Amino acid sequence: MHIHLLLVEDNLDLANTVIEYLEIGGIVCDHASNGQTGLNLALSQHYDVILLDIMLPRLDGQQLCEQLRQHGSQTPILMLTSLDALSDKLASFAAGADDYLVKPFELAELVARIRALSLRRSGQASRLQVADLVMELTTRKVSRAGQELHLSPICWTLLECLMRASPEPVTRERLEATIWGDEPPDSNTLKVHMHRLRKTVDKSFDQPLIHTLPGIGIQLRSHA
Repeated sequence: MHIHLLLVEDNLDLANTVIEYLEIGGIVCDHASNGQTGLNLALSQHYDVILLDIMLPRLDGQQLCEQLRQHGSQTPILMLTSLDALSDKLASFAAGADDYLVKPFELAELVARIRALSLRRSGQASRLQVADLVMELTTRKVSRAGQELHLSPICWTLLECLMRASPEPVTRERLEATIWGDEPPDSNTLKVHMHRLRKTVDKSFDQPLIHTLPGIGIQLRSHA
């Protein structure tokens, strides 16, 4: 699923971190560091999702959101802000925001919200399939050979990354960045989650789909 989004954020360090993480996952990002530039871009370009900070120079995020709705824009808008008071959330929703995420946030959660908003807008059911393994993105269900599989949130994200890349391998560094961004835990943590994922996806079936390529990464592919 191709996603092109606009991030309006004046904290350049945060903006760069978010952009690098999203682009690893194949999400294309444009960036504006103030509200007025963000408004100009949002009205002149097509975006699948818009991410707005509230406390922006020149035009704050709530005003920007309100002006976009006044111009007839129906693009999903997700507010990213350190303001966690209920009054701020209600004001953002009143201005036309679709979702609200308080800083600091987990990058994996941000990606999940972005994908949910994009799918909601398109109104299209979306699925990934490799051999007899099927991932339904809208209902967040995974099955293999018709048997439903139950995954933890981290295993779900790992599997989605592998399925989107299939049959190409994914490096361990990319998998770690997909889950933990720029602050991966100790090197054994990914191994533990991959063991759990293999156990769920492959153990009860004759043909394994998840393969380790030494020195390269992890590959999800159809039966050889």
